[in-house]
Amino acid sequence: MTAYQMPLDIFYEREARHPNKRFMVQPQADGRVEELTWSEVGEQARRAANWLRGQDIEQGSRIAIISKNCAHWIIADLAIWMAGMVSVPLYPNLTAESVRQVLEHSESKVAFIGKLDDWEAMAPGIPEGVQCVGLPLRPEGRFDLLWSDLQASTPIRDNPSPAADQLATIIYTSGTTGMPKGVMHNFNNFAFTATQGRELFAVSESDRVLSYLPLCHVAERSFVEMSSLYGGVEIYFAQSLDTFVEDIRRARPTIFFAVPRIWTKFQMGVLAKMPAKRLDFLLSLPLVGRMIGRKVLAGLGLDAVRFALSGAAPTPAALFSWYRRLGLELLEVYGMTENCGYSHVCRPGKVKPGWIGQNCPGVEVRISDEGEVLVRSEATMQGYFKEPGKTAEALTLDGSLRTGDKGEQDAEGNLRLTGRIKEIFKTSKGKFVAPAPIENRMATETRLEQICVVGEGMVQPLAICVLSETARAEADGAGRAALEASLKALLAQVNGSLDKHEQLRGMVLVKDVWAVENGFLTPTLKIKRAVIESSYGKHFEDWLQRCDAVLWHE
Repeated sequence: MTAYQMPLDIFYEREARHPNKRFMVQPQADGRVEELTWSEVGEQARRAANWLRGQDIEQGSRIAIISKNCAHWIIADLAIWMAGMVSVPLYPNLTAESVRQVLEHSESKVAFIGKLDDWEAMAPGIPEGVQCVGLPLRPEGRFDLLWSDLQASTPIRDNPSPAADQLATIIYTSGTTGMPKGVMHNFNNFAFTATQGRELFAVSESDRVLSYLPLCHVAERSFVEMSSLYGGVEIYFAQSLDTFVEDIRRARPTIFFAVPRIWTKFQMGVLAKMPAKRLDFLLSLPLVGRMIGRKVLAGLGLDAVRFALSGAAPTPAALFSWYRRLGLELLEVYGMTENCGYSHVCRPGKVKPGWIGQNCPGVEVRISDEGEVLVRSEATMQGYFKEPGKTAEALTLDGSLRTGDKGEQDAEGNLRLTGRIKEIFKTSKGKFVAPAPIENRMATETRLEQICVVGEGMVQPLAICVLSETARAEADGAGRAALEASLKALLAQVNGSLDKHEQLRGMVLVKDVWAVENGFLTPTLKIKRAVIESSYGKHFEDWLQRCDAVLWHE
């Protein structure tokens, strides 16, 4: 194991070198903007750490963080580590039942409660005996203590330095089915990932990031929290969906990571203001095209971006092409909670359509006899908390992580995923179908916002689709016939590129919009296939018998 500087050691170093340098920028609900320096962050974390040390809690105990992204999410995390304890982040939109599951399973002793939309619904999930501490940005409600109470403690005077193999966090996977598993990462996992990432992207103190994807997810944890420590990056936070454009323009991030759904939302926002055909025409003009591209990116707050990354789910090739025409090269990232999100990333100038890119430095990759992608590095988890059996299933004897993805590599080391092993279904004809590649082909149509291909036990697969907001407006008006004709043409085009057993019987346009709130998406915006199949399964036989290319499920 290579010796890396641990996260807290890096923090102490930066805190001492530039105590008054701006570290975090936090917008407030009243429109004010709070700026926190490295010394202010250190002071608050040290006082909270002293309070934790003063509780009747053993070293290594688990401490939960339940909050949307905010400055004090990270400060609480630092305090937990300084106190010699383990942080357990929870998604801010869990049900009370899920909150209880995670807190009981992790045996958390304290929960820091921050920005939440529905604390009233979540609060009943807090087990008896778990102290709740309200962070500065918190919902209405009663708490055992407030962050200000912890700040009455004197700051710790030492600089605790946890060992590399000491447990740092337990990240409960959002999962598409079943009870989430607690992924254990030690400090070396984070140190390796952050050190390699800093060198890979040449991250420096001149960089800025906007934190808006859940910090409880490993991607944001590595991309925002760890890059801020190891690269000295300034962190800007988003206040809300309503202020998101203002927040991103304030930050003007130089490195920007988003899931494909966010990149699609940006695209749809642009096309809602300027028809696709007109934008395509303007972008095709040599001088005007570059100017228009810069103007569009500036409107999105992305004109200063030097690295634009997309990951956590497959990104359609058409989306890469659209942004490239604007002058922004999207680079795909591939990783899992179980390896700190650090596995593969496409390098600038080496984009190969349909392929993710090359493995990251320090990552070994091989394809199993069954076609599964296996990866190994110092970012690999220590295992699942209290789940030795599931840990043994996830890791091979040589320590490689079973990703659950089928894939292949080319001679240059590029990786292409061909489907999830568990998502591949068998039709009634006994033929296997991987839904993800078909969904990616259909995603070239910007009026389709969400797509899920189903087909287990069916004669032919079906595509269940959610229209974009613009397309829904077309469907409710005079443009319905034209929209339907366009979608039929898309279906014919997609089917023409598929083997006979993969071809879609039809497209079903449902009125529901799949969201985290209604249970169709995970907190990381991945489609829950099992939920979709159970919600619409009673209609499958009827839809297949009707044999229409485009069906409207009102």
